[in-house]
Amino acid sequence: MKAPKVNQEIAESAIESNNLFPVVGIGASAGGLDAFKRLLKAIPEDSGMAYVLVQHLDPTHESMLPELLQKVTNIPVLEIADDIKVEANHIYVIPSNKMMVATDGVLVLSPRPPKNKAERNLPIDLFFTSLAEVHQAHAIGVVLSGTASDGTLGLKAIKDHGGITFAQDEASAAYESMPHNAAQAGVVDFILPPEEIPQKLLEVTGIIKGNGSEGRDIPQQDADVFKQILSLLRIRKGTDFTYYKQPTIRRRILRRMAINKSEEPAAYLKYLRENKSEQEILYQDFLIPVTSFFRDQQTFDNLCDTVFPALVKNKINNGPIRVWVAGCSTGEEAYSIAICLTEFLGDNHHQVQIFATDVSEPAIVKARYGVYSKNELNTVTPQRLSEFFTKTNGSFQVNKKIRDMCVFAHHDFLKDPPFGKMDFISCRNVLIYMESYLQKKALTTFHYSLNTKGFLLLGKSETTSGVPDLFTVAEKNDKLFSRKDVPGRFMHVASQRSEQNYRQPSVNPSNETLQTDFQKTADDIILRKYAPAGVVVNEAMDIVLFRGNAGNYLEQSPGKPSHNLLQMAKNGLAFELRNILHKAKKDKAAVIKENIPMELNGSLRNISIEAIPLPNIVEPHYLILFHDGNAIDNGQLAIGKKKTTTSKAKKDEKDLRIAQLENELSLAREDMCSITEDQEAANEELQSANEELLSSSEE
Repeated sequence: MKAPKVNQEIAESAIESNNLFPVVGIGASAGGLDAFKRLLKAIPEDSGMAYVLVQHLDPTHESMLPELLQKVTNIPVLEIADDIKVEANHIYVIPSNKMMVATDGVLVLSPRPPKNKAERNLPIDLFFTSLAEVHQAHAIGVVLSGTASDGTLGLKAIKDHGGITFAQDEASAAYESMPHNAAQAGVVDFILPPEEIPQKLLEVTGIIKGNGSEGRDIPQQDADVFKQILSLLRIRKGTDFTYYKQPTIRRRILRRMAINKSEEPAAYLKYLRENKSEQEILYQDFLIPVTSFFRDQQTFDNLCDTVFPALVKNKINNGPIRVWVAGCSTGEEAYSIAICLTEFLGDNHHQVQIFATDVSEPAIVKARYGVYSKNELNTVTPQRLSEFFTKTNGSFQVNKKIRDMCVFAHHDFLKDPPFGKMDFISCRNVLIYMESYLQKKALTTFHYSLNTKGFLLLGKSETTSGVPDLFTVAEKNDKLFSRKDVPGRFMHVASQRSEQNYRQPSVNPSNETLQTDFQKTADDIILRKYAPAGVVVNEAMDIVLFRGNAGNYLEQSPGKPSHNLLQMAKNGLAFELRNILHKAKKDKAAVIKENIPMELNGSLRNISIEAIPLPNIVEPHYLILFHDGNAIDNGQLAIGKKKTTTSKAKKDEKDLRIAQLENELSLAREDMCSITEDQEAANEELQSANEELLSSSEE
């Protein structure tokens, strides 16, 4: 049961363009000629942009639109022929009886669908969507006068890809339905009369271009402000975008700067800090909610042919099939999987549990209601629409049977505890916005969550190549992977950076850069400390690197091999190591514990242990150094050794030992108080989390 494929093949062939100038798509229907003329009259001849006009034209009559529009502007107005190249400072018009998409700066025509598929004939949506995919942040969409709602989904696609969107104000429109629908859908950045749109276009593109939208030669001060913006959002919204693809993140910031008329990043940061609503808007812009029902129908066909039969076969005693849709956005993906599973299982009464999660709370709220407009369901077949949806107030709601299969929750799979015992995980077109470090972290989490014979589905441009030991390809023609039965490397890190780390922009910003190579950072520190023996541990206290000979202090204990620092510590050092690591984590500074008595090679020696947090590392790592002091003569340990110490020397040694033990006792009490306080705070947090979980379960 496949979704309609009107122009699907040509749309899928779109290639991202390298053009560095904005391309403005302008759509209109009834009453559009007058609006076109008013807009074109106001366009300067050297705007540096290309303009493409898309209108609902009579398919049986040859269009005179290029000739009519050329009379009101000196900019060349061309009717589009096959494979015409887009150039700046030109205006292009779609011919009658044609549909059009953009691919790598080239406009490609296709025949308009037959009359019996008139409901699928949405040329403005089709062109705007391809424009967004090809020109990304350089795409601009303008919806003018017209009836119905063509253009709304296209503007959403442009906005989702980082472009700017406009709509004609209803007062100046001959037919306000098209701009009204776009504005009501919340996909319009500016609402203006046609003659004022070109000037606003120049303003917003000038701001974006002037602040290095292509990532070239960004001043250090501006780069520092961009980091401060990410820090602010991390603190206020709880999501860290530091290791997302920075060109994409920067374009989103520049887009909001342009909309808010902030010409300098520092000015926008100041506005952002004082405006909570803008923080929410920018945060939602970063999340990029691009989704649809049955996206890539072939993928769902493959699930029904390969994955779902395997899931049923692997189930013992008809246990529930557990699915996790990570990054579900507004729910279309989760409901699509639920519908396909329902169709596949038929009369087989397997229980299905679909957990759909996203970091966007507004998206989760919409997903829970399961109400979608007609345009949002344009990839759903009429049969599925009648079987699985109920019409309500002009929209359609997913039937209760399908909604009950899905549990939607606000969840960040990069930092929140993951779901477990999953049979199938779908995470499509989420990892492409992340750098390799976060991709590996996410894939490690998914490996941990999956059952032994579980499957992972990724987007068309995503892969598991960063963790080849965890997954293997299950379907060559699709991004479908099966879990390898190897020990997982998942480690949950729940610590949050405090607001104390947030700094105001400085006049002389720091030139420090974050490093992912903890080995080099450790080398530098050890060399400065004259190379004592040491190890590097992660936040779980597992040793990830040895430096020097640490055999006097660490050894493998009998039983199963382990690299845990505390399990390898010799002669009671575990207690001291735990204490100084706890202090180093808490204070975010180096901590040293001196004069620790330890038996080494038959003699009692004083050693010192130092814990140093490694700076500018992606995940917290700590360097542990062991400093060997002078030997303390001990007659009982050095058997057979004769000593000729005087009674005075023995008394001095005894007093020194007493003072040392008193100091250790005092430090132990301090450590105990600190650990007790932290434990009480942790218990309070757990109690609060438990109450929230109970409340959520009741809901």
